[in-house]
Amino acid sequence: MIAGASAWKVSANGFGLPDQDAFATARGEAFVATADNPSAIYYNPAGIAQLEGSNLRGGIYEIYLNPGFSHANSGNTYHSSKNLATVPQLFYTYTPKDFPLSFGLGVYAPYGGSMSWPQDTGFRAVALDSSLTYIRINPVVALKLPLNLSIGGGVMVDYGNMDLEQGMLTNYTRYANYFRFKGDGWGVGYNLGLLWQPIDQISIGATFRSSTTITFDGHTDAEMLPQKQLKSESAQADFKFPWTAVFGISYRPTPKWNIEFDADYTDWSSFGTTIIRQAPENYVPDVPTLTLDWQASWMYEFGVTRYFDSGWHASAGFVYNENSVPNAYYTPLAADMDRYFLTAGAGYKGKRFDFDIAYQFGYGPTHTVTGSTPTTIAAQIANQTADGNYDFISHAVILSVGLHF
Repeated sequence: MIAGASAWKVSANGFGLPDQDAFATARGEAFVATADNPSAIYYNPAGIAQLEGSNLRGGIYEIYLNPGFSHANSGNTYHSSKNLATVPQLFYTYTPKDFPLSFGLGVYAPYGGSMSWPQDTGFRAVALDSSLTYIRINPVVALKLPLNLSIGGGVMVDYGNMDLEQGMLTNYTRYANYFRFKGDGWGVGYNLGLLWQPIDQISIGATFRSSTTITFDGHTDAEMLPQKQLKSESAQADFKFPWTAVFGISYRPTPKWNIEFDADYTDWSSFGTTIIRQAPENYVPDVPTLTLDWQASWMYEFGVTRYFDSGWHASAGFVYNENSVPNAYYTPLAADMDRYFLTAGAGYKGKRFDFDIAYQFGYGPTHTVTGSTPTTIAAQIANQTADGNYDFISHAVILSVGLHF
């Protein structure tokens, strides 16, 4: 009954959250070949081998989203009512004195977000609401090798909680009609990193994060008054979150400049078809099937940092993010499209304390969807699709604060 459910759009790349540190975000996320603060646990675990002693860094990412939809014929425009999101992160690293190994622990959210469309969009039977809370616990170890080479890796222990809802009729009526799935679960994966500085002016970095499968265990609710009273059944659904690979090169013409370019690949094709398994045997006409058929996509990231005297620095960056959701099974719960992000920030690094703050502006040119398939039983009966024009604007601020001891 419910489809397109795995699309919780937050900022970029499907529903990924690449913004895990203010310094990295100010540089357009071009950080895999720099990775010189504790957030390297996420960006490139090999990078923590550059850090000495104990380092604690935490932050918060605040984003305002304004995705929009308009009908191609009527021109009526609608916006999601869930516009604000807050995403925290925390990283700690420790390198014993005169020891080749460094250790780290990160707690952060690599995915997440929510979307809530009005009842009268014209795709009510396709999608109404969705939310995803996703938390990763990521211990890592890095080894410093000769020739300015370091490698690192760790275990990713992931927790996810999702809530998905669609209408069962074309229009909202005085009688309740909806289908909902809610569940949570755990998954395990791993991440790897490499960092090499062959000469003072060049640094090369790469990182890999494995796919993670979570079995969301919960229940479904269905109600279509007056014909069907509220009925709840236990249910499960498996979602395979994608693997990612990032490669970057940093050029440092002088100690006061750092220019980096990264290519970030995410294999969203792991989101194909998912079945919500219900018990007892289906009480709805057909097995609830989520047909997504997402496609792999790239993010291209460019950043530059200028270091000043007394520990101050300023950064700017640019990100181009490819669309991951094909028109054939387009879902308004993602409203994905090609997107562009401009970033800028500043910060200070002292002997015991540091901080960074960054601003990020996101823009998605109008994406016109035609010929999409009704992706739910209710949508097929109602002859509703996701066809129309989608656009996107976002504003975000991220603040990170660190201690060295």
